[in-house]
Amino acid sequence: MSYLDNIRTFVRVYELGSMSAAGRDLRISPAVTSARISQLEEKLGVRLFQRTTRSLTATEQGQAFYGGACEVLEAVDAAEAKVVNITDQPRGSLYVAVPLGIGKRLIAPLIPGFLEEYPDVQVRLRLTDRTVDLTTEGLDLAFFMGQPTDSNLRMRKIADVERVLCAAPDYIAARGHPQNGTALIADGHECLNLRFPGATEFQWRLMTPDGPKKFQVAGRYECDDGDVLTNWALDGCGVALKPVFEVADHIAAGRLVVVANETPPTPVQLACLFTHRRNQDPKTRLFMDYVISRIAPIVRATD
Repeated sequence: MSYLDNIRTFVRVYELGSMSAAGRDLRISPAVTSARISQLEEKLGVRLFQRTTRSLTATEQGQAFYGGACEVLEAVDAAEAKVVNITDQPRGSLYVAVPLGIGKRLIAPLIPGFLEEYPDVQVRLRLTDRTVDLTTEGLDLAFFMGQPTDSNLRMRKIADVERVLCAAPDYIAARGHPQNGTALIADGHECLNLRFPGATEFQWRLMTPDGPKKFQVAGRYECDDGDVLTNWALDGCGVALKPVFEVADHIAAGRLVVVANETPPTPVQLACLFTHRRNQDPKTRLFMDYVISRIAPIVRATD
């Protein structure tokens, strides 16, 4: 085992907070993970983690070492990137976070083609609708819908995504067909809401004759998985706000019906975030180019 391997293992253990999680991420056994950390601690002459049967926390020395370790790995990555630019053979692991709906339907199916074109790259795909932290979670890039909250990251816009309010025919038969956002609230419609960490209320931004307006909606159903909301809508539980590409087949088949046509949802931005240093990594740029060129025409809102 090389010293650099031990440092990479330490960084992933630190970021993921678990020996087993880091081992799975690096595709090594828990025994190898533990051995690498022990070797690193022996070389440094300090304890990097406090271990119990239930938890693992970084020591003060471990916290101090993490910053320097990241700088070392960044320097190595930068040096490799310069070589890759010359040889045009990108290599290494690419850590990518993607919202569930986009990930399952659009991005995951593209991974085999990308890896066939670049066989020395490994893509570690994480599907989640929660907000991720690129720095602390060791991600190279993250796709998202909405507005970024971290101004220290770089953003590449992909498209404005067309959205729609929809419900099942059974729901409409039982509760009526709301024509606009005002009716959604006044008639007490069951709104199916995507729950984000820290959210205290739900607001749907709809286009009215007077311009965009936020409607504070309510409902008994909420979840942090957009596909669950789609299934609830199909089961007749309420009205869902969905990207068109996620429900287009259901609408075409009549399983879902567009509602509130007088005040449709405003489009939402789809973009990807990455750190400034990752923009210099050829495999990061290549992956973004590959994915964006293929999904932008599918998700883009029509004029």
